[in-house]
Amino acid sequence: MGTDNQTWVREFILLGLSRGYTQVSLFVLFSITYLVTVLGNFLIVLLIGLDSRLHTPMYFFLTNLSVVDVSYATSVVPQMLVHLLAEHKAIPHVSCAAQLFFSLGLGGIEFVLLAVMAYDRYVAVCDPLRYSVTMHGGLCSGLAIASWISGSVNSLMQTAITFQLPMCTNKFIDHISCELLAVVRLACVDTSSNEIAIMVSSIILLMTPFCLVLLSYVQIISTILKIQSTEGRKKAFQTCASHLTVVVLCCGMAIVTYIQPRSGPSVLREKLISLFYAILTPMLNPMIYSVRNKEVKGAWQKLLRKLSGFTSKLAT
Repeated sequence: MGTDNQTWVREFILLGLSRGYTQVSLFVLFSITYLVTVLGNFLIVLLIGLDSRLHTPMYFFLTNLSVVDVSYATSVVPQMLVHLLAEHKAIPHVSCAAQLFFSLGLGGIEFVLLAVMAYDRYVAVCDPLRYSVTMHGGLCSGLAIASWISGSVNSLMQTAITFQLPMCTNKFIDHISCELLAVVRLACVDTSSNEIAIMVSSIILLMTPFCLVLLSYVQIISTILKIQSTEGRKKAFQTCASHLTVVVLCCGMAIVTYIQPRSGPSVLREKLISLFYAILTPMLNPMIYSVRNKEVKGAWQKLLRKLSGFTSKLAT
C-alpha cells in the first residue's frame, strides 16, 4: 500500500474523559454549565447594549470577550455532550479540522483581547484626563478587529500545517476535542517543526499579550500607590480587579500547556485544562464582571426594576 493511502484518515475517535455510568452524570453537569455560560454571556451583552452608561471602551471590549467565550464553549461543548452519550465517538476529518480552527482561533483572540483590555485600564487609571481622547471609537474598533484577525490567522496556519501531517492509521485522539497537541501526537513522522511553530505562535499570541498585561499592571499599581486617599486607591483598584482576575484564570495554564509542547502536562492534565477553558472560564467571566463591578451591578438593578415595573403593569 502506498504512503499516500496511509496518510488519509476519514474520521477520528475522541476517547474523551471516562466510560460507564459517569457519562450520564457528566452529560447533565456539562449541559447545565453550558446553558449557564450561554445565558450569562448573553445577558452581559444584552445589558451592555441596553444601558447607555455602559457604552464605554471597557464594556465594548467586554462584549467582544463575551462573544468569544460563548463561541469557544460552543466549538467544544456540544460535540463533547454528544460523545458522552454516543457509543461510537467519531468525528469526521473535516469536522475535526473545523473544531481545531475555531477553538484555537478563539483562544488566541481572547488572549489578545485581554491585553487590549489591560491597555484600556492603563489609560483609565494612569491618564484619566485624556481617556476619552485616547480610547476613541476608531482605536477601539481597530484594536478589536486586530484581535480577531490575529487569532484567526494564527489558527488558520496552525490548522493547515497540522492536518498536512501524515496520520498513517492513527485515528484515536486521547482528548475531549480536536485539540492542537492531541492531533499533532497522531502523526507518524517527526513533528519537531510543528512543535516549534506552536511555541513561536504561543510566544506571539500568549506570552506577548501576557507580558503587555504585566507591564500595564506594573504601571497601574505604581499609579494607584501614589494616590493619597484610601477611597481613591480602592476605587482605582476596583476598576481593574475584574479584568485582572480573568487574566489570571485564562493565562496561567495555557502558558504551561503551549510554551513547551514536548514537555507539557500529561494527557489527563491537558483534558482537565481544556475542560477548564471550555466550561468553567466562559461561565465564570460574566459572573466575575457582575459581582466585582459596581457599574454592572447598578445596571442589573436598574434593569430588574424596569422588569418588575413592567410585570406589575401587566398584572394590573
